[in-house]
Amino acid sequence: MRLREVVILVVLLLAAFFFWDTVALYPVRAFVVLLHELGHTAAALLTGGKVERIELSADLGGVCWSRGGWRLLVLPAGYLGSMLFGGAILVAAARTRNDRLLAALVGLAVLALTIVLVRTLFGVGFGLAFGAALLCCAYWLPQAANDVLLRFLGLASVLYAVTDIKEDLVARTVPGSDAYAMSRELFLPPFFWGLLWMALAVVAAGAFLYLASQGEAKSR
Repeated sequence: MRLREVVILVVLLLAAFFFWDTVALYPVRAFVVLLHELGHTAAALLTGGKVERIELSADLGGVCWSRGGWRLLVLPAGYLGSMLFGGAILVAAARTRNDRLLAALVGLAVLALTIVLVRTLFGVGFGLAFGAALLCCAYWLPQAANDVLLRFLGLASVLYAVTDIKEDLVARTVPGSDAYAMSRELFLPPFFWGLLWMALAVVAAGAFLYLASQGEAKSR
């Protein structure tokens, strides 16, 4: 474990904690909502389903409209999928020197997924603007700036998965939530599913933070 990497993670964690509800981090919050819906999308497609569209709203709501697939995997894949996507971005940024290339790839992925799947005016506008902004960062900003940006995006998504499960599925029951839908499939209460998913998210978050704290891979 490298002290520099730990310090960076702690600073980013504090920034996310204290400024999460501010206007400055609104685009980051919208991005992690998009990752949440992409988690549902990936699970539906991988289990033989079809995805009709993704809807994002300005109040940071999101819906993935899909048909078929294995619902027992599709339902938890929103929170846990955003955790995996965010963790992958965080670890990749921490373990490579090619942060500008990584930022460009993430930006292109956001643009492509927005064009193919997103079908609301706000969602399309946000996805195109956010993807283009990442491409601009990759082109004009130095590696170090892209590194911090990517780590923060990944870390924000990891934290979102844990905190939103706690707030929406454990501390209170939100009708229409993923845990509520799961309870209708398997008859166990939403609280049970929220607690289970939060435990998985906490374990995954710990693993991603540990991997990110190791710094760049030694093999070049």
